[in-house]
Formats: sequence, C-alpha cells, structure tokens
Amino acid sequence: MSALEIVADVLVLGGGPAATWAALSAAREGARVVLADKGYCGTSGPTASGGNNLWNVPPGPARERSVQARFEDGGRLSEPAWMYRVLEETHRRVDELADSGYRFPSGDDGQEVRTSLQGPEYMRRMRRRVHRAGVTILDHSPALELLTTGDGVVSGAAGLQRQNGYAPWSVRAGAVVVATGGCAFLSGSFGTNVDTGDGLLMAAEVGASFSGMEFSAAYALAPAWSGHTKGLMMQFATYYDADGQSLGDGGFSARGAAMAHLATGRPVYARLDRARPDIRAAMRTSQPNYFLPLDKAGIDPFTQKYPVRAVLEGTVRGTGGIRITGTDCASDVPGLFAAGDAATRELITGGRSGGGSHNGAWAISSGTWAGVGAARFARGRRVPDGVRGAGTAGLRGPSARRQASRAIVGLVQEHTLPLRRSYRRSAASLQDSVTALDEAWSGAADLLGGAERELLQARSAAAMLAAARWATHSALARTETRGMHVRTDLPDTDPAQTRRLLSGGLDEVWVRPEHGTAENRTVAS
Repeated sequence: MSALEIVADVLVLGGGPAATWAALSAAREGARVVLADKGYCGTSGPTASGGNNLWNVPPGPARERSVQARFEDGGRLSEPAWMYRVLEETHRRVDELADSGYRFPSGDDGQEVRTSLQGPEYMRRMRRRVHRAGVTILDHSPALELLTTGDGVVSGAAGLQRQNGYAPWSVRAGAVVVATGGCAFLSGSFGTNVDTGDGLLMAAEVGASFSGMEFSAAYALAPAWSGHTKGLMMQFATYYDADGQSLGDGGFSARGAAMAHLATGRPVYARLDRARPDIRAAMRTSQPNYFLPLDKAGIDPFTQKYPVRAVLEGTVRGTGGIRITGTDCASDVPGLFAAGDAATRELITGGRSGGGSHNGAWAISSGTWAGVGAARFARGRRVPDGVRGAGTAGLRGPSARRQASRAIVGLVQEHTLPLRRSYRRSAASLQDSVTALDEAWSGAADLLGGAERELLQARSAAAMLAAARWATHSALARTETRGMHVRTDLPDTDPAQTRRLLSGGLDEVWVRPEHGTAENRTVAS
C-alpha cells in the first residue's frame, strides 16, 4: 500500500455542517481545499441523523429579545456582538441554502419557515455543493495528528484510510480547520459515535487552549432502549413517575423535573399527550427516527407511557471547545482554525447548552468564517517539506492493546456518563474523578498503541480521556453554580466569577480565568 500524499492550501478535518461550510467558503476564496472525514462526509455525525432546529431570527425586535434572553440565561458569559454576527451570517447562509435548492416547509401563511433543517437532506446537499466547488473529499479517513513546521505553525495533518487497508495519508497545507465535532464519550447518543474528541486532542498537542469545558454536562432524554436524543418531540411530552403522577407542567419546562427525578435513581416515563391529533402525522414525518424504536416496541407514544433515560452528549450539545481568538475563528496557534462543536460556543451560548438551535447556527457561521480565515492565512504561504507530526498518546505505543483502549474508555465513562458525575457535581466527586483520570493519563503513553484499527481505537480512547480531564478540572475550578454547571456543594452563583475559564495541557492540566472579560457586559447591537 502506498501512502497518499497531498499538498493543499487548506485542510478541513470533519464532515458535518461546520466542516462543509468551511470547505465551501475556503474554496470560494480560491484555495485548494481537502476535506478529510472520519466517516462519510454528509452522513456521519448528529446533524445527519435527524431534524435540527436553527437559531435564525430575522432583524428586528424579536432578534433583540433573543440575544438579551440568551445573554442572561447563559450566565452573562457570552458576547452579544458575536451573537448578532452569528444571527446575521446564519440568515444569509440559510437564504443561500434555499437559493441552492433546499426546500423549506411553508407555514399557515404560505411563507417558508426557515428555522429548522432536515439533517439527511441538508447534509446530502452540502456534500454535493462541496464537491462541485472542487474540494477533494477523503471519506473514511480519520486524522491521527496535526503536522507542524519547526516554528510551530500548523501545516497539515496525517491519518489512515479505513477503506483502503488502513493506508496512511498526509496533507501538507497552509492552514487547517478543525471541525471534527465535540466529545460525547461514546454515550450512545444518536449520531455521536464519531464524536470522541479527536480534534480536541490534536489541537492540544500543538498548544491550543480551551474555553468553557466545565459546561460539558449536557444531557438529553431518550426512550430507555434508544439513543435518539433529538429533543424537539419532547415539547409535547408529559413526564410521569412510577406511580403515574405527573412531574412538572409538561413540555420543555418539565424537563428539569424529569432530570431531577432520574438523578435520584427513580424511573421516569413520558407520553406525548400534549400533541394535538391533527399534528401527530406531521410529527412522525419530521422526525421518523424518534418513533421507529417506539413502533418496534409496539408503543403508541401519544397514548401510552414509555420509560426515558438521560443520555450525556458532552461537548456536542454542551459548550466547551477550542478557544477562539479572532473573528475569523482562529485558535491561539498559528495556522489552526476551529469551527462547529470542536470550537467553544461560550461566545454565543455562555454557560448553557445551545441545543440544536444555536449549535446549528454556530456550525454554519463559524464554519464559514473559519474557512475564509484559513484560506487567507494560507494565501501566498509556501508549506515546507520538513513538517513533523505532533501526536502523542496512543500513537506510538508498543503494540496492539485493544483491551487497554477498552479499559480507558470504561474508566472515562465511569467518571462522565452517570448523572451523579456530571449532572450534579461536588468537590468530592470532582476530586475523585480528577485523581482517577490524571492517574490514567500518566500511564496512557505506555498502555495505548497498536496498528490499523487498534491505532484508531487507541487515539479515540486518549482523546476521550483528555477531554474528560479538561472538563473535570474546569468544573472543579468553577466554585459556583452557573448555567448547566451545577455544584451541589456551592448552589449559588458568584458574581465575581462572571468570567470564562480557559484550560489546556496534557501531562499537567491547567485552568485559569480568561483576562479582559468584563463582569458587567451589556447587550448592544
């Protein structure tokens, strides 16, 4: 097997909405673009698995109210200027998507409703647009490590081609966009099997820092035997305890009551009895994947109760990710840009989850900006031949160690997935997790290794472990309750901590407040 070697201007890592928008915008700048996806571009990842809401609010009072509400709800950690930028960019790109042939549904007034996207059709169309823009697409080609020059500038990446006998590939490029998604810790959440934090680990290995990693405790409710966590249907749900008593008032507002009940170890049941009979067929059409496991179980969710469980979605539906230092979505490492779930969303969501709505808008806008930024950074830059790989844990271990990878993944999941670990936190539980995860990392270089499939598993295990460490260290450092970060031992919000926390490091994890963040930011358009 011969290695695939390519020289390009911009390399985009990922295959979801942020990656495809980045590749498209970089190509429009005249750059030679390569996109390398861990899966098959257009079908892998959570967006392609179902319907998605979209934060697309037209200019006017409603937009002003939306920004103000999110600023307050996110613990005043967001930046209103960024929120307005995202809304404006999203509005333009959604119009562009419609002009390219994507068909939005019409409302009762006959006007198109452009506040949601059908994931499979959306991503199928984005792949086609990327291909037509002249982008070289490498499917089933997970990246293993970033490449850098002697002066530390990110200049490409290297990986394996899964469907070509695990032959190696490398792309030397003038700039790299990491749009590999976040980390859901292999929780089984729908479409997140590719989201193991690979891009976060690669970014850390070249010196990138992170922001908002404590806000990784994003859980969603799914049927007990399903991983379908698309939450749109739950606006029509009433939740019940084991005795049939309702929890809360139903709909989205009752989600907290249901989660609190689950956190005590008691079962929770849902029934979509708030849905009018005349819209039930439309609900099935909009998200057929939600109803499939229920239908297979012989349950009519509109008339019968079914058990639900809490599924962690980590930084995929959470907030933390690679720190953004410029309006072009540059990281704090030259040549490295970040977009979508791989990048922090604190700028627009603060300490709250962006759900599908804000996250979908962020993927479009940050992808667009990162692609343009990477293309302009690479313009006129000659990439030297002498690049070197920056990868560490899991890459150069002794031999095939599949059991070691499984053991690391199991340890990470033990300290992230349970509600007692992430939904409700305390200094004692967090310190316990920090100690166990740090100890695991100290031996990871010797334990994790292998070739071909085992090598990919080793890197994913190392990435999950690294992401869990940044999240738990950051949660321990935020000594208050704010947004989705809830400390049972510190239930109050501390005004003095109205600032973002940065984190990073591999052998030694560090956490520190971000400087220059005003404590009394006001909303202004």
